[in-house]
Parts: sequence; structure tokens; C-alpha cells
Amino acid sequence: MNPLLSRDFRMPFDQVKPEHVLPGIEEAVKGAQEEVERIAGASAERTYENTVAALDAAVERVERAVTIAAHLMSVANSPELREAYGEAIPVFSAFFAQLPLNLGLYRAVREYAETPGAQELDPVRARRLEKLLDEFRRSGAELPDAERARVQEIQTELQSLATDFSNTLLDATNAFELHLTEEDDLAGLPGSARSQARAAAQEKGLEGWRFTLHGPSYLAFMRNSERRDLRRRMYEAYSNRASGGELDNRPRIARILALRRELAGLLGYRDFADLRLETNMIGDGTRATEFERDLYQKTLPYWQAEMDELQQFARSELGLDELRPWDLSFAMERLQRSRFEFDSEELRPYFPLPRVLEGLFEVCRRLFGITVTEVPNEAVWHEDVRYYEMHSQDGRHLGSFYADYYPREPKRGGAWMNSFISGEPQPDGTLAPHLGLIVTNSTPPEEGKPALLTHREVQTLFHEFGHLIHHLLSEVELPAIAGTNVPRDWVEVPSQFLENWTWEREALDLFARHVDTGEPIPEELFRKLHASRTFMEGYAQMRQLSFGTVDLALHIDFDPESGEDPLEFGNRVRERFHLRPEDAHDGFLCGFGHIFSSGYAASYYSYKWSEMLEADVFTRFRENGLFDRETGQRFAQSILTKGDSIDPAQQFRDFMGRDPDPEALLRRNLGAQPVGS
Repeated sequence: MNPLLSRDFRMPFDQVKPEHVLPGIEEAVKGAQEEVERIAGASAERTYENTVAALDAAVERVERAVTIAAHLMSVANSPELREAYGEAIPVFSAFFAQLPLNLGLYRAVREYAETPGAQELDPVRARRLEKLLDEFRRSGAELPDAERARVQEIQTELQSLATDFSNTLLDATNAFELHLTEEDDLAGLPGSARSQARAAAQEKGLEGWRFTLHGPSYLAFMRNSERRDLRRRMYEAYSNRASGGELDNRPRIARILALRRELAGLLGYRDFADLRLETNMIGDGTRATEFERDLYQKTLPYWQAEMDELQQFARSELGLDELRPWDLSFAMERLQRSRFEFDSEELRPYFPLPRVLEGLFEVCRRLFGITVTEVPNEAVWHEDVRYYEMHSQDGRHLGSFYADYYPREPKRGGAWMNSFISGEPQPDGTLAPHLGLIVTNSTPPEEGKPALLTHREVQTLFHEFGHLIHHLLSEVELPAIAGTNVPRDWVEVPSQFLENWTWEREALDLFARHVDTGEPIPEELFRKLHASRTFMEGYAQMRQLSFGTVDLALHIDFDPESGEDPLEFGNRVRERFHLRPEDAHDGFLCGFGHIFSSGYAASYYSYKWSEMLEADVFTRFRENGLFDRETGQRFAQSILTKGDSIDPAQQFRDFMGRDPDPEALLRRNLGAQPVGS
């Protein structure tokens, strides 16, 4: 049997080879298409099970095969796998694109919706039916034949372009290295960065030190290197990835934006933002733009005050007359050390990965009554991958997950969570276990030592685990609206929410222990960490707003037929977010995978929107206790277990007892009003 089609709960990742990808996906699509035709042509009385449930099951089989292949593309990329996946893209893209355009299928679902049985559905199934009908409408099922065919062509091409964008970005990231052989070139770099760079050089058979554009290497260099010329080389390489030569995403960006605009027009929407956001909490592009604009105005005085201070510090203490983009991280790190007598590297010894994981699992045990245990599993895609099981307080197996913690060249950058399986209903009324994974690109271990994380990497781990428990704790029996299958501007709430525990003494004491002595973080060091939480948060918030603003502008205001370069358009939008407008002009968009190869097109604002919601949610734990079990259980029951079975706004009200307070985000992130405001 083709391992890509395995129904085993423990997926045989170690058996999947490139030659399995195309045949496996073709077989899955063939079977699903036959089932779709059966549903569309059925003459028997229509029921939920033989219509909606049957359709969802058929789609799930294809999604499972594609998800496995796409996952391996992200974590074990190779020329052979890339070729095989590229051949499969038109197969599954055409299937998914034509599905909501199938008039017979649409007619079948509508016929069922008009039956007495459909009127008596329980609320969860009624919501699924309503959303399914809406998916047909929004995808073009009611369009004339020629326009429906064009919609299918667009969707298929967009899928291929997204994959090509991601591959090109990965290749461009891997193509650059800064190889240093002189000790003087390492000025300012901490021991952890030097040792990692030494190991990276040895992997390539090189002497000296090798720095790359992968997160741990790049960030450590930019924050600490005293060599301004080298910081500039690193920055320009990073910010211009995939923007020229053989590795150039610019044509793909132009084509993607043109296709999205055409798609929105065909479907009757003003622009692509309105198409994407109609089913989000925010509703449309206008509201999203207003949200970004309002938050920009509220953040601006903080950002200006911070930048003024940073520039003054850079001139007086660092000898930099003018701050350039390659100076910012370095200057911020030095200002932080000066103001708080705090070097973020001081925290690394207190965050060995095994202890961080123990603490993360203990936090979730105290809050939600769940236990996590690592178990052996050799059927993985890399020897570093770990496998865990999660159980409820009464011993029920809620789900399992894979974890892939460290960077490597065949693995794309960033961090993410993915769901593989949503458990089906069991005879006893419970759900079968769910299956998912988390991926990070944290600092890897050195020879014979555990990986020592930065505090930012600890936050990232908690963040992705927040997504994971949203999936594994789901109690919704319909996979299409279970777990993280929720609106994009709601999905980040559980993940960002869990980050809060990485800042609290009571939580840190569970796991933040010195790798050698086992001692907790000294009180003085903790106070410095806590005081630094709002340090340069105006800058950090403004940076996020710049991404969201550019994203919306590209999908609302940019006209692909104007002949204007989308990079230059985007960079002009970014100018007001930079100290020097000219510093906004680089190849940034060519590396903006969130909106061109992931699911955040016209939706990047959702990070700040979700953060606004979770900041408000966390006030309940401030009031009731960081580990108050009743509050934790209520959060789980109101939000984590519900998926999209209930409107997200109602889920928020069910937990908080009111609508959101937008000011909670500003109070937490930015603190007191800036001087002169």
C-alpha cells in the first residue's frame, strides 16, 4: 500500500518517498471524485450522513494525503520531493478548485438543506451546513459556466505559485552564508552564537565560523555583532532574499496579486480583502484597514519616543550618527543592557529545552488538567523529531503530536502548528484521539549539551503549543469546523494567550532552572526580564502594523494592471514605518511567505486583532490567579474545545461575560503614556 494513503494513526513518515507522492494523491483524488459524483447523482432521500458527511469524508481523504506531502516539503525538502510534489499540485489543486463549482454537488447540498431533516439539525451540524452552502456561493457555484471554469483555473494556478514562492524563498535562504575566519570579525558575539557558527562551518567542511539567514544564526548576529559592515551584509542578504537573479519571487508576486484581484471580481467582491474577510470576525477590508489605522495612531507616540531615545543612545554611546536598519537590533540590545543592566544571553542557561518542555506541560496540566508524555516513535522524518501523547485528567487519550525543534537546510524557517487527524466520534460519545504537530527553528544543542533557548524562543514554543491544544482539546465531532478550523483572526487567540505564562514568575519557577546548578532565575535577573517586557514594544507593534498595512494595501489599493511594480508600491506604503523612508525600499515582499505562500493573504492584521482579544482574556487570570483551575477549565470549555461550532465573538462573550476591551492590548504592551504625549 502507498504509505501516503495509510490510515494508521501513527503516520509512516519514514516510508514516504518522492515516488509515492503523485500516485498516492492521484488515487486519493480518484476515490474522492467518484464519491462526489455518487453524492451528486444519488436518487435516495437525502440525509446529512449521505450528503454533507459523505462529502466531508471524501474531501478529508485527499486533504490527508496532501497534508502529509506538503508537510514533508516543509521539513524534509529535496529536489526529488519537490519535483514529485510539483507534478501532484495540478491534480489536487484542480480537485479542490472544482469541488465548490460542481453544480450537481451544489444542487445536492441545497436539496438536502430544504428537507425537514435539515431544519431539525442540532446546532453544530446546522452551522456546518450553513457554512458549506456559503462556501459554494463564495467560490462561484452560481456563476455562468465560462466564469466558473476561469475560477477553477485561477485557484489551480495560485496553488502552484504559492508552492514555487515557498521553494524559491527556501533556496534563497540556504544560498547565503557569511563565512568568517578571523577572530576579530566575531566582536560582540556571545559564546553561544560562536559555537553554533563553528558547528555550522564544520558541517560544510569549513574552518572558522559560518553564519546563515536561518533564525537562530541571523538574529544572534544582528543583535550582537559589533561589526557594522557585517551586520549590513547580513541584513541586506536577508531583506532581499528571492528578489533577483535565478531566485526571484517578483514575477510570482505580480501574478499572484493579479489572479487574486481577478478572482475577487469574478466572485462579485470589490477586492480580494473583502472576499477573504467576509467570514472573519472583522468582516471586510474597510474594517481591517480602520483597525490598523487606529492602532497605528495610538502606537505612533510610543514609537516616536522610543526611536528618539534609541537614536540619542546610538549617537552618544555607540558612535552612530544615523541609525540604519542593520543597526536597529544591535542598538536595541545595547540600550536594553544599559537601561536594565540586562543581557538577554544571561537567560539562556535557564532555558534548557528539556526543562522548558517540562514546564510547558506542567502549565497546561495545572490550567487544563491534561498530561503530556513522550513515547517512542521511529516512523518520523528526521532523527531529531519527538512524539508525545496527551491524556485528560481521567486518563482518556486526547491526542498525540510530533515536535520538530531545530533548524536544518531542508526545512523552511519560522514556526508553525499543523493538524493531521481530527478524531471521529466513538460509541461511548467521546472522540477518538486527534493528531497534530508543532515545528520551531530554535537554537540547536551543542555536543553533549541540551539546547539552550532564548526567551523569545521559549515564547515561540508556548505559542505553537497554544495552537496545538486548540486542536487536541477539540470536542467538535465535525472536522471541518473543529479545532483550529476557525476564522483567521480568531485562530491566534489560544496561541498568543499561552505566551503570557513565559513572563510570570510563578510559571517560570516551574521550569526556568540553570542548566548546571538547577537554580531558578535570580530575582534581580527576573525583575530585569519583566521590566524589559514593554521595552521597545512601540517599535515591535509598529513593525507588525507595517506588515498588516502593506498586506491590506496590496489586496485593496494596488492595481496589477497599472504596470506598477508591486514591490515599489509595497515599499512606499512601508515608508511611514521607517525612520528614513528610503530604508523601506528593499526586497522584503519577496520573503513575505505569510501572504504569498501561507494562509494570511489580506489577513496579517489578524495577529494584532487576536492579540487584542487574548490580552483582554488574560486579565481574568490576573484577577483569579495564574493557575486558577476553574478559570482555566472555563477557558478550555468556552474556547479551546469549541472550534468553529459557535461564533467566535460568542465564545469570547461566554468566557468574559462581555465584549472585548480594545485598550487591554495597549495597557499590557505599551504601559504608561510616553513623555510628551
